[in-house]
Amino acid sequence: MLYPGSPAFSFQDSIGDSLPTSISQRIFHGIQSVNITGKSSLSNPEVTREQFVVFVIDLLRGTAEEKSAVILPMIRADNSEQVTGQQIQQFLEDLIGAAVHLLHKQNVLHGWSLENTSDCNAGIHTLATQLMSQLLKSNGAQSQDAPELSSISRAAIEDWLYKVPMISTFLRVVITLGFSVLQQSVEQQRDVSSLVPRCRRGKTPPFTSLLDLPAIMYLNSHLPSEMQHKWRLLFSTQVHGESFSQLCGHLVDQGPSLLVLRDSGGFIFGGFASQNWEVKPQFQGDSRCFLFSVSPRLDVFTYTGYNDHYMYLNHSQQTMPNGLGMGGQHDYFGLWIDSNFGKGHSKAKPRCTTYNSPQLSATEEFSIDSMEVWGLGDLSEELQVKNKKSILDVDPEAQALLEMTGRTRQSEGLRDQDDDET
Repeated sequence: MLYPGSPAFSFQDSIGDSLPTSISQRIFHGIQSVNITGKSSLSNPEVTREQFVVFVIDLLRGTAEEKSAVILPMIRADNSEQVTGQQIQQFLEDLIGAAVHLLHKQNVLHGWSLENTSDCNAGIHTLATQLMSQLLKSNGAQSQDAPELSSISRAAIEDWLYKVPMISTFLRVVITLGFSVLQQSVEQQRDVSSLVPRCRRGKTPPFTSLLDLPAIMYLNSHLPSEMQHKWRLLFSTQVHGESFSQLCGHLVDQGPSLLVLRDSGGFIFGGFASQNWEVKPQFQGDSRCFLFSVSPRLDVFTYTGYNDHYMYLNHSQQTMPNGLGMGGQHDYFGLWIDSNFGKGHSKAKPRCTTYNSPQLSATEEFSIDSMEVWGLGDLSEELQVKNKKSILDVDPEAQALLEMTGRTRQSEGLRDQDDDET
């Protein structure tokens, strides 16, 4: 615990530089707002241990009503009564920035870094705007990009905290890491793993992901809980080249995955495949699949119930489309990557029927600038066994033919090794 033993203490002196100044000032106003004695302490430069303890308990364990009582002063960060949309936007940017700072400083980014991901500052603003958009919608705002609401009620804040649990997750991470409380608790470890999966890149050369840390956190929070703890790099055009056969070779039989693309217009988007990819001329997957946008706007688009066109992967067929698709229908996918690698489309007039997603790319027909695929969670025992076999193992006839020619099996002893965490 960072506070000293005295009943009252100077907050800023006690925490030093463990927290960014922007968030520490907000936390100080939140602690000040806790009324233990019934008298206002807003003008007092000191806070008491009792105020601090109540503040921490309310943020970590409190209801939405209890949390809102201390979060509102943190949002205002002054003695004003009014809470505006712009204040909330800035509060979110300070909060997300503090979480990234603490995760980096305390070496719990699990293989990710500020160097091997995209620009974090832009991502912080984009994620804050996304979280803010849900509050703006409930208050009747016309635009998700303009938090100009002049006054937001405490009831609206309570409802927002209830509907957007990621805000409470960020608050808990900042409090537990910033003040060294409950750092080994199951809840704290679950919060961190839901935000930051372990990054495993195997023996691939260093490369910069298309995703920034806030986008990784946002997308990971939407994955099924059993897939949140680990992302395994399966394919990257930076590493494996621009080839559909390479993509399929690294994608098939690797379990659930996350596909991320950047088109030539600079838009970043992709899809979550909840099941193992198989090459076949039928749709596959289930209702947990979703499409998403990262840039210029961060958002997730989930199953509508309209049809079951979740995932599609096919090649070398004359009568069926050859490529990878998610959502919509043949020739009108929400996301399509052609087997002639480098081209694709995102068609939505006005929305993709399967996921209710808009056009994800800068133009309906797009060129791929870069792409990466992440395997999610641990491989099932069945897929682990399957991946240890070469094509000759699963095709005894091919093996016999090879042996008849007197040739050796070049793949023997060269099985894929488990990825090493980076």
